[in-house]
Amino acid sequence: MHALGYVCRNLYCNLSLSVPSPPPTPPSPQATQDELKASYRRLCMLYHPDKHRDPELKSQAEQLFNQVHQAYEVLSDPQSRAIYDIFGKKGLEVEGWEIVERKRTPVEIREEYERLQREREERRLQQRTNPKGTISVGVDATDLFDRYDEDFEEMPGGGFPHIEINRMHISQSIEAPLTNSDTAMLSGSLSTHNGNGGGNINMTVRRVTSAKGWGELEFGAGDILGPLFGMKVFRNLTPRCFLTAQCGMQFSPRGVRPSCSLMTARHLDQNTMGYLQWRWGPHSSMTTSVVRDTKTSHFTLALQLGVPHSYLMMSYQYKFQDEDQTKVKGSIKTGWFGTVVEYGAERKISRHSVLAATVSVGVPQGVTLKIRLARANQTYLFPVHLTDQLLPSAVFYATVGPLLVYMAIHRLVIIPYTCSQKQQDLELQRKSSEVDMVKKKQEAESAVRNIHTYYTQIKSNCLIILNAWYGKFVTDNSVRQERAQVIDVTVPLQCLVKDSKLILTEASKAGLPGFYDPCVGEDKSLKLLYQFRGVMHQVLSADTEALRIPKQCKYTTTTQPLYNHYSTLTTTIS
Repeated sequence: MHALGYVCRNLYCNLSLSVPSPPPTPPSPQATQDELKASYRRLCMLYHPDKHRDPELKSQAEQLFNQVHQAYEVLSDPQSRAIYDIFGKKGLEVEGWEIVERKRTPVEIREEYERLQREREERRLQQRTNPKGTISVGVDATDLFDRYDEDFEEMPGGGFPHIEINRMHISQSIEAPLTNSDTAMLSGSLSTHNGNGGGNINMTVRRVTSAKGWGELEFGAGDILGPLFGMKVFRNLTPRCFLTAQCGMQFSPRGVRPSCSLMTARHLDQNTMGYLQWRWGPHSSMTTSVVRDTKTSHFTLALQLGVPHSYLMMSYQYKFQDEDQTKVKGSIKTGWFGTVVEYGAERKISRHSVLAATVSVGVPQGVTLKIRLARANQTYLFPVHLTDQLLPSAVFYATVGPLLVYMAIHRLVIIPYTCSQKQQDLELQRKSSEVDMVKKKQEAESAVRNIHTYYTQIKSNCLIILNAWYGKFVTDNSVRQERAQVIDVTVPLQCLVKDSKLILTEASKAGLPGFYDPCVGEDKSLKLLYQFRGVMHQVLSADTEALRIPKQCKYTTTTQPLYNHYSTLTTTIS
């Protein structure tokens, strides 16, 4: 289907045995819209299902009729036709065209298509493999606070604190879909602690049995514990309750070590979940917890009774509704091992990166600073052990130090980098839409000239738009370039007045008749002065904000200040 003519020729070949006379000559790929419309009408008459009484022929005619209709819809749209002429039917199937403003030239369409195609392939690869990884680097910095000066005086370089990496853990996993219901997962990990290390590798096969459940088999091997065989089953019992059962056999030099766990969960309300878990094996325990997750907070209360650990834990997280998705959290955990208090914060530092820092203070664990960086599906952990004792100085530096470092990096590195990226994206957006903006500006000016006569006729209404500007406003009169980013829309707005009312919906005003975008990528607003029943009013509205005037209860009705404002603003714009 390079053009409607080619589709027509193929469709005729499919019906060559049932159609008594040949169809008209199809148009070429350079056919005009009138030629396409004429060919479309002739083919609709030729393949209309009502012309056949035989059920088989009628079914074939319906299919061909639908194909002709689909071809005409594509070729009658200039953008769709350009995409199809370059890339064929595959080009129309690329995800993203429905949300991207389609370019007007074939070169721009090709560039947009290639970009969307790359993004689509990346998403497909990500979905098929779903790689996940974790790198944890443990740092022993106790020498900063727990120093013994008499020992260091006898050692070379003893005047400097000794900081070392005492542990490291690396894990990675990928997924591979086998069929629509089967998925294979491969994972592995390596660990080292004070010079001793080990690793393991696991192979898991998961099968989705129905919409209510799935099951998986796990096979593993390691250089410490030996081979592992496990099985896990998930099942939805009711729409509000589910069950997970797991069992395993660990073959070690000491013999076979079986284990088993059972967990059930239930929705207590829309935002609250209750969990009950039982474990049997090397670490037998019974755990119950309640988790409440809302738009602004996350609360967890858990109680565990078991061997060797029993504890009570409570945590709370507050979610700020800002652009950086900032979260602050705190928790307390107490049990036979002692008491641990944790507090910290989490923030999004870029489009795909999240940075978090947590301070852990406990007895007898001491003070530990945990830094976590999540980049896409990769996680990097840096637990820094500061002291084995509960020292106020360690708590102070663990709290204030990361905060000062983050503020310095954020101001000196992150903010300049993000501003530079936004500026580059804005320049690319402006260059890509430069030709389109010139054409839209010409169309807007032509629309204003065409409706000017109507404007003079309706200006005698009770609601009179005196002056209106649309774009990016500045207060500095010396910035001439910024002043050029505002256009006069007095005439188009006056023509939209009906029954002495002006009503604009919640959408960008750049699409209104007589409007265009004077500053692509910038925050725009609409500022207007109007007269209603002999009194002047002023209005300032955001680009996508709904507008309804007159609304005297919201706007100033004093005349003199508005005249002063009108004079100043006119000087700034003109």
